[in-house]
Amino acid sequence: MANKIRVAILIEDLYQDLEVWYPLLRLREEGFEVVTVEPNGRKEYRGKNGYPIEVDKSIDQVSSKDFDGVVIPGGWAPDKLRLSKKVLQFVREIFDQGKIVSSICHGGWVLASAGLCKGKTLTSYIAIKDDLVHAGANFVDKEVVRDGNLITSRKPDDLPAFCRETIRALKENVGAGFKPAPVVA
Repeated sequence: MANKIRVAILIEDLYQDLEVWYPLLRLREEGFEVVTVEPNGRKEYRGKNGYPIEVDKSIDQVSSKDFDGVVIPGGWAPDKLRLSKKVLQFVREIFDQGKIVSSICHGGWVLASAGLCKGKTLTSYIAIKDDLVHAGANFVDKEVVRDGNLITSRKPDDLPAFCRETIRALKENVGAGFKPAPVVA
């Protein structure tokens, strides 16, 4: 079986339901392997609207080298995710390896805490604009922004554009000589 493009989606309590489930289902529909990853060793989390998700792996069970990209959803989850040094290291390593980092809404908090904003043009939910600007970002108010291997969007309404650009970038990276991450059992 050929290797699939492999993407991690970061999960914590109070995630924005659509910003987890829409990309998860779109990426799977595209034929990618999607792995949900959490920082605390728990098996289940609930979104802002109470919708549950059963998580595949703990951050302790994954390595950045095994993924082609990461999706950071919004809601209040990013405020919890950024407290995990291992989550920040994972995101930073994926970015440094030239792989795709996609963040929507409040997911920008993770980008700021991982040190990925300086000199980058990006967008997010307007309420965290100042946080990103203070972290060195050039903030623009657009439905989707791509700056190299960093993709950002503002809110659930932007999910179609966010997913299209994330999928395009993942395929381009693989087409540009990046090999899909190895299949991990």
